[in-house]
Amino acid sequence: MAREFQRGHKAKISDLTPGTDLYVGVQISGPGLTFDISCFGLDANEQLSDDRYFIFFNQPKSPEESIQLLGAQAGDTESFRVTLDRIPATIHKLSFTATIDGAGQMSQVGPGYIRIVAGGEEVVRYAFTGSEFTTERAVMLGDFYLKDVWRFAAVGQGFDGGLDALLKNFGGEVAEEAPAAPQQQTAAPSFAPPPQATAPAPSFGAPAAPQAPQVPQPAPSFGAPAAQAPAPTPQQQMHAAPTIAAPMPPMGGTVPPPAPAPAPYGQPGQPPQQPQFGQVPGQPVPAAPYGQQAPAPYGQQPPGVPQGVPQGVPQAGAGLQAALQPYKETATGQRWTPQNQQLMRVDLTMGGTPVLARQGSMVMYQGKVDFSYKGAGFAGRIVGNATGQEMQLMRCTGRGQVFLAEDGSHLHAIELQGDGICVSAESVLAFDESLQHEVRRIEGHGIPGGALFTMQFQGTGTVIVKTHGVPVVLPVTPTTFADCNAIVAWSSASQVIISSQVRLRRNAYPGHSGETVNLQFRGAPGNFIVVQPYEV
Repeated sequence: MAREFQRGHKAKISDLTPGTDLYVGVQISGPGLTFDISCFGLDANEQLSDDRYFIFFNQPKSPEESIQLLGAQAGDTESFRVTLDRIPATIHKLSFTATIDGAGQMSQVGPGYIRIVAGGEEVVRYAFTGSEFTTERAVMLGDFYLKDVWRFAAVGQGFDGGLDALLKNFGGEVAEEAPAAPQQQTAAPSFAPPPQATAPAPSFGAPAAPQAPQVPQPAPSFGAPAAQAPAPTPQQQMHAAPTIAAPMPPMGGTVPPPAPAPAPYGQPGQPPQQPQFGQVPGQPVPAAPYGQQAPAPYGQQPPGVPQGVPQGVPQAGAGLQAALQPYKETATGQRWTPQNQQLMRVDLTMGGTPVLARQGSMVMYQGKVDFSYKGAGFAGRIVGNATGQEMQLMRCTGRGQVFLAEDGSHLHAIELQGDGICVSAESVLAFDESLQHEVRRIEGHGIPGGALFTMQFQGTGTVIVKTHGVPVVLPVTPTTFADCNAIVAWSSASQVIISSQVRLRRNAYPGHSGETVNLQFRGAPGNFIVVQPYEV
């Protein structure tokens, strides 16, 4: 029986099926929408370093045929054959994507899915609907990725910019593909869809065989040749029309206006139209070129333009979209995604681990998210009050995305893979609940209270550190010192020593430099410290 995945779910392929020769089917549709479904073969850096592993209708298979495009069949809009044990070692991820060809948004799609079939039996299915998306025009549906073994992840993350944004996310160069596009236009795809398929073929890279005239579609931006000029016949008729000159008025009178042309049979007569600005009375209005809109009479708005909007001025919707585009939400398919330097987004549907965040740091959220108080317990409160490392936390659970920020501080995501890091509690914004954290004491003399304290995080997960300004990361050497009020974090394997510059002779004179207590760091190569351009 097939396993039903939700967005963010992951599993080993070996847990789903013992087979490695797999069928991947994608079903996606929407009223008036046409989709291009592709597979990107990515390297260890999740980049398309070899364009031979961009599998789409004009390149239906990889060099060793470990990835093959099969076409529409068995109720799927598009399907692939993936042979995992034949994929070369340079490919670490297969990302299956869908892109809208032309106008439209992913919010308009109906119920769809991506599924895996092994030996004729469906083993996993990730279903989605348009309600999960908004203005996206391209979406990553699912990934096969290599992490010691091949695994599958249901992604469901989109890009507003369509195929351009998708290619840039995978390291593709859109501008460099443009000169090669005319060659694609002259060559027919190397495979043919099944006869019973009724879905229209993707529009970029037109086939060589002539087709019946169709309604012109907007050309996609990736590798698409410029839109061809319409058939010259209507234009030749327009330019070849004889010039009609108005008769000269006779002496002593005027020429009466010509009678209006009779209305077509079955239609009521229309009142005579006023001549356009610069048009001779009685001269017929020339027809607009094919595919273009006829000019509006002087002083009138063209059809489709709201009243009160001056001609030549872009409509408010297009202008707003252009102005707000740089501030659109960034979706990368990762659990933690910085939206800018001061705003961090966490996707709770990925990983399945709750997040502990500083109370009041949530600025907005999407989906079904529950916020609850996270207490430290009696012992934790005693330690926190005594050391100054108490954190007032809230627990974020559910399915959705939470946006976190605080006082415009710069935010930095630090991912731990079994290692550790020491961070002052004042510099922690949020972290995965899977991380272990405790208060660590730094012994020393010459400082108030005789010791410093910090929070130590260990395990597997991510901690979000906030700084005042852009920090600097320095390697630990025997002569590395930092102000205890400017230090933000350091590797937990570093040895920390209190360095006091208080001297009796100096104290005999009034005043001091203000740099009497510093921290000296020692450790093996690979250790580091993080310092901010600000003193607490």
